[in-house]
Amino acid sequence: MYAIIRSGGHQYRAEVGAFLDVEKLPHNVNDSIEISDVLLVGDDETTVIGQPFVEGAKVKATVVEQFRGEKIIVFHYRQRTNYRKTNGHRQYYTRLRIDAIQK
Repeated sequence: MYAIIRSGGHQYRAEVGAFLDVEKLPHNVNDSIEISDVLLVGDDETTVIGQPFVEGAKVKATVVEQFRGEKIIVFHYRQRTNYRKTNGHRQYYTRLRIDAIQK
């Protein structure tokens, strides 16, 4: 069984036992959370598509880790004006372990 969930403006495919890296959520490590923004639930026989969400569907997950991603270099350049600017960015992420999917 799998589900398509929405978190932080992105959509993710969640399966039981899988790990997801989503944008930072305000929860502590080892907290159990429920995600109710379920867009689709499917298995081998049936698929239920929400309008926009599947009613009564929830994904239960556990927060495994709070971390920061790799550094991204942002380089601005304008030709013939001697303009160069470099910035870096590291996004905050939350790693979730999917425990259960309820229809």
